[in-house]
Amino acid sequence: MLQIANGKLELLSILFDRYNVRIYNFFNKMIQNKMVSEDLTQDVFLKVIKYKTSYKNGNFAAWIYTIARNIFSTHYQKTKKERSNVIDDDKLEANETLVSESRQEELDHLQKALLKLSNSDRELIVMHRFQEIKYEQIAQIVGSNENAVKVKVHRALKKLKDIYFQTTV
Repeated sequence: MLQIANGKLELLSILFDRYNVRIYNFFNKMIQNKMVSEDLTQDVFLKVIKYKTSYKNGNFAAWIYTIARNIFSTHYQKTKKERSNVIDDDKLEANETLVSESRQEELDHLQKALLKLSNSDRELIVMHRFQEIKYEQIAQIVGSNENAVKVKVHRALKKLKDIYFQTTV
């Protein structure tokens, strides 16, 4: 990233190859819309180019996820009035030949429960459980310490569990 910041923009393709799928999956888990997730992912890399000089040799993953969080926050605020709690047809598509109907129903139910969480709780679960980002990196991304993030993730998972089982009864 330091070389990109110094003008070697051709190296951005390496970072794009490493991070575009992870950033896309982060957005898709947060908003459940493939087209919007693609657009937001593209916005992240445009911001990386625009703000390349603000990168100061720190943890790149934390830096790019901070950009992604800011873009998500802006998007969320813009669409707040339009948003409903109904999950649209852009759910994660599972390969139906490999996943039984009951398993698919469980996954759909989990997605619905995940969407009922607050953005901050959903974000922590997505980063830790789906993106497999370590607590230390999440702490850098959200501007907290590692122990506080562990507690917040634990509490968010408990809320998710409560919502998940509350609606299956």
